[in-house]
Amino acid sequence: MAGNPRNGRPYRRLVDELRRRGDPCWICGHDIPSDIDARHPLSFTLDHAVPLSRGGPLLDPANARSAHRSCNSARGNRSTTATVTRHSRRW
Repeated sequence: MAGNPRNGRPYRRLVDELRRRGDPCWICGHDIPSDIDARHPLSFTLDHAVPLSRGGPLLDPANARSAHRSCNSARGNRSTTATVTRHSRRW
């Protein structure tokens, strides 16, 4: 029986490569601290530009992005980040 592909060596290499680069979060644009616990909301996670649930490739470096854990969770499986626009009540 096959295991989880996210536990495999190629996936871990991709995560390590992105973490080493030190790119900012691609969703909010802020830096990702490297000295915090992995469970912290601002910790590093690998995010996929095209979500896996929508057919995005797991190991393609062009699909992999650095993100905060909280930004990645808030984005969910949407393929783009929606910006909230506030409209005035004046007509």
